Amino acid sequence: MNRRDLIALLGSTAVAWPLGARAQQPERMRRIGVLTNIAEDDLEARARIAAFKSSLHELGWSEGRNLLIETRLTLGNADLTRKYASELVGLSPDVIVAVGTEVTSALQHATQIVPIVFVLIPDPVGVGVVDNLSRPGGNTTGFSVSEFGIGGKWLELLKEIAPRVKRAAIIRDAASPAGPAQFAAIQAVAPLLGIEVSPIGMREPSDIEHAIAAAAGTPDQGLIVTGSALTAVHYKLIVGLAARHNLPAIYVQRFFVKAGGLLSYGPDFLDQYRRAATYVDRILRGEKPADLPVQAPTKYELVINLKTAKALGLDVPPTLLARADEVIE
Repeated sequence: MNRRDLIALLGSTAVAWPLGARAQQPERMRRIGVLTNIAEDDLEARARIAAFKSSLHELGWSEGRNLLIETRLTLGNADLTRKYASELVGLSPDVIVAVGTEVTSALQHATQIVPIVFVLIPDPVGVGVVDNLSRPGGNTTGFSVSEFGIGGKWLELLKEIAPRVKRAAIIRDAASPAGPAQFAAIQAVAPLLGIEVSPIGMREPSDIEHAIAAAAGTPDQGLIVTGSALTAVHYKLIVGLAARHNLPAIYVQRFFVKAGGLLSYGPDFLDQYRRAATYVDRILRGEKPADLPVQAPTKYELVINLKTAKALGLDVPPTLLARADEVIE
């Protein structure tokens, strides 16, 4: 081998070696925080996280290979919410997924730097988590669950399935900033339907039984159970109490009806988690939450439990059944 060939060989080896070494190096691990409320052993919680992880996988992210997911559960407790918000921020994640208004607000108090992608918030501008839907600014964006006007639709559906209802108790989390606006929307429709409405605020799980028992103390009574961390965590208890007191009730999501509730009307929650994964992906690839518009639900679902209707002595109108996305028999 002559001198010129030897230099060429050594040069090509020097170039090829670092390229090959780089190709074999593992991908940089990215960290995601998830702050939610429903316990991990709950079937609904499992379905939501599974939908989120599945969408991330389709986008090229896999736990243990290039992604680490840190999950914290607040169980609807305000003290735990603040504690775990600070704890997740302290882990210096690349992005945090926040479930609900209370969780998002706690994270915003803990950081103005770490990107936050929220799900399941009604009217994000109204509750103050973003200033503008199209260009949210700051470190927060996500997916709204509904506008407050959905409350009027809940009351209409309750009256349609239970025409005898003349009074409706609005069960809500007293600590939720969405509570007053949700009730205002329901109250605006109530006179048109001939229904008297009253809010019943809850702050602790121990308040739930007392609140529903108080509502059952008046005749021709119905319930509207609004969305919040507290009602989501204790949905089985709420559904059971409504059945015990023979109260027709409408809920914000299908998992209440799966557990025995009468009917629900609201967006597809699993879809919110799938879509949240797309924003997490875009942020991990360099986009800023300030430039990602807050998105509204693309589909609302009406779910009816015929077995529960029968137990309550209700005949579900055929027109309502025809509009249902799912009927549980």
